[in-house]
Amino acid sequence: MSLPNPTIQPATNNQNIEKELKIESRAAVIWKRYKKNKLAVIGLIVFVLIILIAIFAPLLSPHKPEVFDILDSSLKPSKKYPFGTDAMGGDVMTRSFYGARISLSVAILAMICTVSIGVIYGAVAGFFGGLIDNTMMRIIDAIQSIPTFFLLLIVASLVVPSLWSTVFVLSIVGWTSMARIVRGEILSLKRRDYIEAARATGETNSSIIFYHILPNAVAPIIVIATLDIAANILAEANLSFLGLGIQQPKPSWGNMLTGAQDLTSIIDQSWTIIPPAFFIIVTVLCVNFIGDGLRDALDPRMKQ
Repeated sequence: MSLPNPTIQPATNNQNIEKELKIESRAAVIWKRYKKNKLAVIGLIVFVLIILIAIFAPLLSPHKPEVFDILDSSLKPSKKYPFGTDAMGGDVMTRSFYGARISLSVAILAMICTVSIGVIYGAVAGFFGGLIDNTMMRIIDAIQSIPTFFLLLIVASLVVPSLWSTVFVLSIVGWTSMARIVRGEILSLKRRDYIEAARATGETNSSIIFYHILPNAVAPIIVIATLDIAANILAEANLSFLGLGIQQPKPSWGNMLTGAQDLTSIIDQSWTIIPPAFFIIVTVLCVNFIGDGLRDALDPRMKQ
C-alpha cells in the first residue's frame, strides 16, 4: 500500500511572497525617508487639500463660476461673497475653486504628455546611441536654444486658445529636459550585466528598454515629473494672463490675474487678485517641496 505524497507548495508562491515583502519594505523605506522632510510632508498635505477643493468645488462654492451679476460687480469681501466679486460681478471664491480644477488639470495633463514624450525620446536616443543619439540630441539643442517663454508664446499664438491647446503648447515645449535626463540614465544602465544577459536570451530592443531599463530609471523620472507640475502651473498662468491660454468665462488662476495689468485694480480691488495669486504660490511651493522630498526619499545613497 503506497502512502500519499505530501503536498508540495510551488516555489513560485514563495517567490511571490518574497517579492511582495521586498516591495512593501522598499515602499516603507521610501516613506520613512520622505517623512523626515517636514516641508515635504506639509506640502503633500496642503497639495491634497487643494486637490480636494478642486474636486468638491461645486459643494464648496455658493455660486456658479460662469454666472456674472453686473449689479454685484467689484464688491468687497462680505458674508455673501467671502472673497468679494470681480469687475464683471463674478464670485472670486467660486472662480478660484473652479479655477483650481482647470489649472491643475492643465498642469497634470501636460506633465503626463511631457513625461511620455521625453521618456520615449530619451530612451531611444540613449539606447541606440551613435548617429541616432547625436541627431536626436541636436534637435533638442535647437529647441532649447530658443528661450522657453518666447517659444511658449510662438506656439500658443499659432493655435486657438483652449484647455487642450494649452496642454498641447506646454507639452511641445516642456519635454526636452525629461528627454535629456532619461537619456543620461539609459546610457549608464544599458551597460549593466543584466542588460547583456537580456540581449543574450534574444529579447527585443523594446522589451529591454521598457521592461529592464526604464523601471530602474523611474526615480529621477518621478522627481522631474513632480516638479514639471509646478512649472506647468506657472506656464499656464503666464499664458492665460496674456490671453493665450484659458479663455473667459472659464476660470483659471492665470486668467483671473488679468486684472493685475491695471494698477488701479491692484490698489482698489486687490481682493480680486490675491486669492488666485495665493493659490498659485502655495501650490507651486507645495509641489516643489514634494519634489524635494521624493528626490531625497528615492535616492539610494540616502541613509535609512
